[in-house]
Amino acid sequence: MSSVLFILTGATAWTQKDGTQRASGFWGEEFTAPHQVFAAAGIDITIATPHGTPAVVDALSLTAQANHGDSEKVAAISAYLDQHAGLLREPVRLADVVLDGFDAVFVPGGHGPMQDLAVSGSVGRVLSDALGDPAKVVAAVCHGAASFLSAGDQQAWAFKGRRLTAFTNVEEMQVGLAENAPWLLEDRLRMAGAAFEAGAPWAPHVVIDGNLVTGQNPASAEATAKAVIELISRRS
Repeated sequence: MSSVLFILTGATAWTQKDGTQRASGFWGEEFTAPHQVFAAAGIDITIATPHGTPAVVDALSLTAQANHGDSEKVAAISAYLDQHAGLLREPVRLADVVLDGFDAVFVPGGHGPMQDLAVSGSVGRVLSDALGDPAKVVAAVCHGAASFLSAGDQQAWAFKGRRLTAFTNVEEMQVGLAENAPWLLEDRLRMAGAAFEAGAPWAPHVVIDGNLVTGQNPASAEATAKAVIELISRRS
């Protein structure tokens, strides 16, 4: 059976440029849509956070406003999260994970990863090791790509020169969070040396570069997971 390691943020707030704390966490759809795709394909899923602390959903992601007014979609996401509440309350501590047992590493977004995954040594080690193994797949959706920043520095960054996408500056500005953000993800990825590829705002956009799969935004979550499954099947 194939297996996927989900790395979720353990952060519940995102520190703003002015020092205020904005409530955050992982983005609901970016967890539920891929999790459903992997589960339906019979793939074993393990959920981990950097310190084994509970993974908390960003409450904003469970509003109709953040889901194009689709209240039925919000209800479905909420119900799925409730169904897996136990796993989210007691994730594995990432340092205890043996990477050899996994075919892929998948990082959902939300602004939480900007707070903890972007600076976590344990996250950086797992991503560097996985990306360096051609038999494994590394994937992220939206702000999940902030985790990539922990994988070394500009001189020895694991993702340097790789084609990828993530939540764009334009999208951050359109949701009104760019002005008070301590940094913008697209800017940081480009500065670190990524070959960043932006698609149309809010439209599904997935970039595949070898064993690296990235999705731009929440609308890209399902397609990103399906691309991961395709790559796993080719390698097995």
